[in-house]
Amino acid sequence: MKGLAPLFLGIFGTFAFSWVGLTVIPNWQIGHLNPQSDEEGTDIYPMPQSGMFERGARVYAANGCIYCHSQQVRADYAANDIERKWGDRRSAPRDYIFERPVSLGKMRMGQDLANIGARAPVAEENVPPTGSATPPGSPAPQGGAPAPAAAPSGANPSPGLSPAKTGSPPPPAPPPPKATASPPPAGSPPAAAGSPTASPASPAPKAPAAPSPNAPPASPSPSAVANASPAAGSSPGPVPTSGESAIYSAAWHHLHLYSPRSINVDSNMPSYRFLYQTRRITDAPSADALKLSGSEAPPEGWEIVPTYEAKCLVAYLMSLNQSHPLKEVRSTAPAASPAPSPSPAPGK
Repeated sequence: MKGLAPLFLGIFGTFAFSWVGLTVIPNWQIGHLNPQSDEEGTDIYPMPQSGMFERGARVYAANGCIYCHSQQVRADYAANDIERKWGDRRSAPRDYIFERPVSLGKMRMGQDLANIGARAPVAEENVPPTGSATPPGSPAPQGGAPAPAAAPSGANPSPGLSPAKTGSPPPPAPPPPKATASPPPAGSPPAAAGSPTASPASPAPKAPAAPSPNAPPASPSPSAVANASPAAGSSPGPVPTSGESAIYSAAWHHLHLYSPRSINVDSNMPSYRFLYQTRRITDAPSADALKLSGSEAPPEGWEIVPTYEAKCLVAYLMSLNQSHPLKEVRSTAPAASPAPSPSPAPGK
């Protein structure tokens, strides 16, 4: 009987110290973290996620994705996650303050997904067609008629009247002035016959004709288009061929979930075809239909589209992004070089 009290106290103390060390102290340290922001309060990280993110997290956990994928980039002294380009820094508790529950994972049969959303391609901007003078965001001309071209140099049309309205042809360009031979200076020998100075009226080079207001704009030659340099800020990366989706895009994720071995023949990831439905095409093919080929393609007149759970799962994957720098974590990404300070004026 005398030994039961120390045994009971020892068991109770073991559980009490474990509970305090694993639950109370971590919650006191990181349980009340707030999003990080700059001095102006504009650059806030992390931000609360949408409802599709939360539902996609439940679909992610319900289908066992947590057993083969992790969502934590370990430090460079503990693992080679940063060398594998899974992130520029290690994961920190502040990255997960809006996730309930946190899918950290404990095994990696596949790659880490903490920054899978940061690898998605940037959406292309809506660029107006070549030759259009309408800047992006401005309304199109009414009626779809092109704007009249500018009047040529030297013409003075009446205000409110244009060749398109009056029906009269544009005024012809003035003829080039005729070149007259200048007399040779006194005392110079006569020019020989056939020399350029002997011809009394040598033809002058023709001036380029003035552009017609109704003439269509000249289209660039194929060689000029082929040799044109890319615009500033555009990435000269490889362009996917027709029918292929850019890697880590939404269409790529849907294809990977539906048929993993169509992307990687050695993949051991199971197929989640139950998240997609095959239906008959009624009016027009759906924009969300999967682009499959070969034996995976649906029969003629049918299409395979993602369900709402599949869309939520892809939205969840594309929102996983821990690339934002944190003050408490050292990043391995190259820092931006500071702008050079202006040199002081002489005499100051």
